[in-house]
Amino acid sequence: MKSIISFVIRYIPRKYLQLVSHFFLRVLAVFYRGKQVHCNVCDHTFRKFLPYGRKARENALCPNCLALERHRLMWLFLQKETSFFTKKLKVLHIAPELCFIDRMKALPNLEYITGDIESPLATVKMDVHQIPFEDESFDVVFCNHVMEHVDDDIQACREINRVLKKDGWGIIQSPVYNLQETIEDKTITDPAERERLFGQRDHVRKYGNDYASRLSQSGLKVQENLFVKSLDLETINKYALPDQEIIFYCEKG
Repeated sequence: MKSIISFVIRYIPRKYLQLVSHFFLRVLAVFYRGKQVHCNVCDHTFRKFLPYGRKARENALCPNCLALERHRLMWLFLQKETSFFTKKLKVLHIAPELCFIDRMKALPNLEYITGDIESPLATVKMDVHQIPFEDESFDVVFCNHVMEHVDDDIQACREINRVLKKDGWGIIQSPVYNLQETIEDKTITDPAERERLFGQRDHVRKYGNDYASRLSQSGLKVQENLFVKSLDLETINKYALPDQEIIFYCEKG
């Protein structure tokens, strides 16, 4: 199973996976029935989650809604640390994750808009470098695992800052490695070399510990929130959460 999943996510474009993968995984869910882990996004339990990743991580992917460890952590953070589920908010979700779309769309307090340059799941076709909305249009912006793909991450964050309202906030997650500084070389276009240097064939940089300060160059106020450190071990194990994930919480600058 590990090798199959690793091969599929490495070589099949994300836009195609988003259309069909959940149908196949829900068949697999039958074989993972149990009560050992709980997906707090879709409220289903399993004996364990599926492995996931190019170097497959055990107990990672919910076979029902496709939530990963980081998605379950973000959902819990939104529940416990924000007014996302209760306050009337206008939300822009860039490159929306399948596990979130229907659930966020169903929340009666939200005006929920999704956007992406290629995803078939998004309602608005848009380039994050030029977001097609007026200044101060949104209370909340989500943009997860996008900045490592885009040509100009600082410009993309300038656009997010521009469309956020004065008291707006957002979450901008990305893979971050234990490096002093981000590695970037725009002259590298060979997919195999990009994978070797940046971790994935469609990544154009590899973020280091300067991620928050780098994105802050855009005008956004980017904070490193260690929410997971406030959780007890029972909760971490129950939801199979990542014990080292930083939530990059942003406010309009």
